[in-house]
Amino acid sequence: MDIFERLQKNAGGPIGMYQKYSHGYFSFPKLEGPIGPRMMFRGKEVLNWSLNNYLGLANHPEVREADAKGAADFGMAAPMGARMMSGQTKYHEQLERELAAFVGKEDAFLLNYGYQGMISIIDCLLTPSDVVVYDAEAHACIIDGLRLHRGKRFVFGHNDMNSLRKQLGHATKLAEETKGGILVITEGVFGMKGDLGKLDEIVALKKEFSFRLLVDDAHGFGTMGEGGRGTASHFGVTDGVDVLFNTFAKSMAGIGAFVSSHKWLIDFFRYNMRSQTYAKSLPMPMVMGALKRLDLIRNHPEFQQKLWTITRALQNGFRERGFNIGATNSPVTPVFLNGSIPEACNLVVDLRENHNLFCSVVVYPVIPKGEMILRIIPTAVHTLEDVEYTLNCFSSIRGKLEAGEYNKPMPDMADK
Repeated sequence: MDIFERLQKNAGGPIGMYQKYSHGYFSFPKLEGPIGPRMMFRGKEVLNWSLNNYLGLANHPEVREADAKGAADFGMAAPMGARMMSGQTKYHEQLERELAAFVGKEDAFLLNYGYQGMISIIDCLLTPSDVVVYDAEAHACIIDGLRLHRGKRFVFGHNDMNSLRKQLGHATKLAEETKGGILVITEGVFGMKGDLGKLDEIVALKKEFSFRLLVDDAHGFGTMGEGGRGTASHFGVTDGVDVLFNTFAKSMAGIGAFVSSHKWLIDFFRYNMRSQTYAKSLPMPMVMGALKRLDLIRNHPEFQQKLWTITRALQNGFRERGFNIGATNSPVTPVFLNGSIPEACNLVVDLRENHNLFCSVVVYPVIPKGEMILRIIPTAVHTLEDVEYTLNCFSSIRGKLEAGEYNKPMPDMADK
């Protein structure tokens, strides 16, 4: 069969099959205006709970000034070339030193993108003889990185330490045969449901098994631990996490990422991570902007404190009203409801059109059929009034859902 013919018959895949109803509304929506709790959606202002702008830095005046000055001083092209060849600057090195010191590691290596960075870290660490053991709910970037691994891998039940112990037993036997090592991969904060990876318990398993630990802490950086140093800091196991990955796309409200570890390992990454060796260096405005963002995080603990004030008010309010928000113990706030895909879509339309409230909805195939998740992301720039309004809106839509008012055909909300 012709490749294009096969793709056309696939009808856009499991998510793309709904694009004729959803494009521009449920998928690829356009939020416009300055980034913040209130933005414009299809011509009207909405209360926005959908951005991972945890600390509110995206539109902070000092951040905007640093970004603009970086572009004015250096332009978007500088530095030209990959860092190994011609794209190295003292500012890249400064940012790496400051990031490593902040998270408590010897050294750090800047990465152009988070998703690409995690794939490259996994590819760089492993040989076909090595064995991987990873959490069942690991992020897609981890799964895609594992697809490059030509060795064996085992999956353990999400945050299930008995399952992890069992899989480590299998991995240990296999690694003895292949004469390889074992890498355990998990997340600091799981971005869909908000629960924390059990880093303290995983590190404790090193007393029983020989393995190295890679942690994706994209949602933990800036939100968890002392001063926002991350989930490993929160559990007091920074030294037990062998390789720590963080992205700028969440609390730093930027582009890029970094990996931190022992200096010798970071040097190994610098000379062997293909996605960086053959990619243009992170542009100077992003580097200068990241330096300013890190400086604000270090010197303004009130950002993290305000985030948690809003988070606790929101989550306590949901629980008091009988909503199921799962086992979250991070700012990520999932609201679990039951209903079909058409019901989920009609519910979201009601929230956006009649309540002027914007949040993300997750349905099958990401989660099982008959379920939906409305994911709320609190930030330091939301207010307690925003929280109270949102709780009232959710009480209203839950009543309509239970009364069957959303049980009607899929709304056609796609851009025409």
